[in-house]
Amino acid sequence: MSVAFRRESDDEHLEPKFELPIPPGPNLVTPRGRALIEARVVELEAALTAASDAEAAKPIARDLRYWKTRRATAIDTAPRGDGVVGFGSRVRFALAGKERAVTLVGDDEADPPAGLLSFSAPLARALMGAEAGELVAFNGREDAIEVLEVGAAG
Repeated sequence: MSVAFRRESDDEHLEPKFELPIPPGPNLVTPRGRALIEARVVELEAALTAASDAEAAKPIARDLRYWKTRRATAIDTAPRGDGVVGFGSRVRFALAGKERAVTLVGDDEADPPAGLLSFSAPLARALMGAEAGELVAFNGREDAIEVLEVGAAG
């Protein structure tokens, strides 16, 4: 019998559902980041309880596994207080003639349009260890970024 006439279940043609990828490296969190993770876990647990059937519960359970893993691996990290850019720092800098300010936060807390930049982002890695008044290499230029001010996020 030809394969063309064989009845297959519809499930055979569905794309597999993989777990949500965990960002590499340590899971550093600010107090705000810890609170966001906790709130997400509570929200997803409630959604899972309210799920109408097993099929509706699958994506919620997958998301819940991700957030519970992030909660379990979270490392509470205080910002540096010595004027050096590090995790939790609020940095004001000039790049390509434009002044910007960002706060370096954990991967799950990052929201670049709101000025919350993941500490693992290329720009954040370039800023790490700098102090106010320093010129920092970025994007192939040795003096691409001028650090104007460094403080603790508030």
